[in-house]
Amino acid sequence: MTRITPFLMFEGQAEAAMTFYVSLFKDSEVTSITRYGPEGPGAEGTVMRASFTLCGQRVMCIDSPVKHAFGFTPAVSMFVDCETPAEVEALYVKLAEGGQTLMPLNAYPFSRKFAWVNDRFGVSWQLNLPD
Repeated sequence: MTRITPFLMFEGQAEAAMTFYVSLFKDSEVTSITRYGPEGPGAEGTVMRASFTLCGQRVMCIDSPVKHAFGFTPAVSMFVDCETPAEVEALYVKLAEGGQTLMPLNAYPFSRKFAWVNDRFGVSWQLNLPD
């Protein structure tokens, strides 16, 4: 069966990011972690490959053993349809903390409540309260 899974590449913060994300969403959990050992190629104990679910959606991540001249970009983001105004507001506060607001939480012509943020790990999130 063909499956498409979001894949996030970090440089040493994969476990912290994954743990943070799982704490924010219901029906979410870390499902597996494989770590680099003393033989490398990544720093011992960092994430060689991990899987987690967010609201039932499978996501994978790693800590890259290679330093790159690029990071995450808002051109690709996690889009979250929230169920209540309180949920979108709480997610906005938590995801924006230590990050960057790209579009502040507000009403827009396309959404009654919407925000777009880059979290403290650099991952971009669009938070939406559908009509």
